[in-house]
Amino acid sequence: MPFYMTQWSYKDGQMKRFLTQPSDRAEVVRVAIEAFGGQLHSFFYCFGQYDGVAISSFPSQEMALACWMSMFGAGRNKCIRTTVLIEPDEGTRAMAIAGEFVGGQKPGE
Repeated sequence: MPFYMTQWSYKDGQMKRFLTQPSDRAEVVRVAIEAFGGQLHSFFYCFGQYDGVAISSFPSQEMALACWMSMFGAGRNKCIRTTVLIEPDEGTRAMAIAGEFVGGQKPGE
């Protein structure tokens, strides 16, 4: 299953609610990911531009997109950014393919 790194920032009102009503946000994210057939591998809170980051996997890009669209649609986040993560062996194969192309040969020839 493809892996994704998702970063998000909460709206100010949501952050204020967390201060008066703390809750396990990792569990909320895990339940949402699993509802779309995915798996939560890591969850962290962050300093800086984003308030949280998750590493997850989904059976397809469509399911990953649907999950994060539903999370954004819930109205608690001011932004969500998802990056597709590429495993090392896939990167190595891509390098070999790109090398063939740069050498004047089209991939697969």
